[in-house]
Amino acid sequence: MRHILVPIDFSEDSVHALENAIEYANKLNANIRLIHVTKKNTAFNDVFNLKDCSKAISNSIEDYFDIIVKKYETKLNGTFDYKIREGKVYAEINNQAKYDDAYMIVMGTHGMSGFEARWIGSNAFRVLVNSACPVVTIRRGFEKIGVKKIVIPLDPSCETRQKIPFVTNIAKEFGADIYLLEVRSSNNNSSIEKLEKYSSQAAEYINNKNVKCIRESFVGNSLSDTIIDFSKVIDADLIAMMTEQSESAKKKFIGNYAQQMINHSPIPVISFNPI
Repeated sequence: MRHILVPIDFSEDSVHALENAIEYANKLNANIRLIHVTKKNTAFNDVFNLKDCSKAISNSIEDYFDIIVKKYETKLNGTFDYKIREGKVYAEINNQAKYDDAYMIVMGTHGMSGFEARWIGSNAFRVLVNSACPVVTIRRGFEKIGVKKIVIPLDPSCETRQKIPFVTNIAKEFGADIYLLEVRSSNNNSSIEKLEKYSSQAAEYINNKNVKCIRESFVGNSLSDTIIDFSKVIDADLIAMMTEQSESAKKKFIGNYAQQMINHSPIPVISFNPI
């Protein structure tokens, strides 16, 4: 059975991500594994901004996990469990995902806890860069649960189509529509031809899976702003993007376009590393 990995720092942001992960798990027939990573020789303390956790008997991580599992286990069709690992947060999250052969990681992007200030937020990009599976990042301000409209931006890169099969499966399970968005920064004929070709191939694949597909095309100076603005207009629930990693970009942490999307999108983003 599939596994979805959810990093938890016991902030409201990370628990909000968990609530969304439960919806994904129920639709995708998946179990959920929670993970918290501690640093060596660092004490765990009772200073979290999470109402339910104030009832914990002691300051142990297990007590906090038990409260969360008890609260949410009846909402999940599959099973809940959790892991506590020690080391670098982003490295241990990705190690656990690889060990579990996780289907995806679902995490908050602006977590704030007393134990590790910005534990989730400061590690989200590092998780994205190194993840072997897709990563969904969610802001707490996004209150909708479920997926009805998915935006898939396409660009002239050869990797841009790699996300299509995975996202199409999500759309099919949720009964969502897919908006294929051809985005470019100029009217270069070569780019236009390549985008039209990629979009036609993607649309054919999506339609063959009996998923509704709408094609749109935009030219803009800021690709990230163009995608986000369009997604807001149609009231999208998810944006699918590649991280555009070359070896040089990876050394610089994450591609500029991908970083802008994660930083500025109020809509959840699912990110894929090129194969």
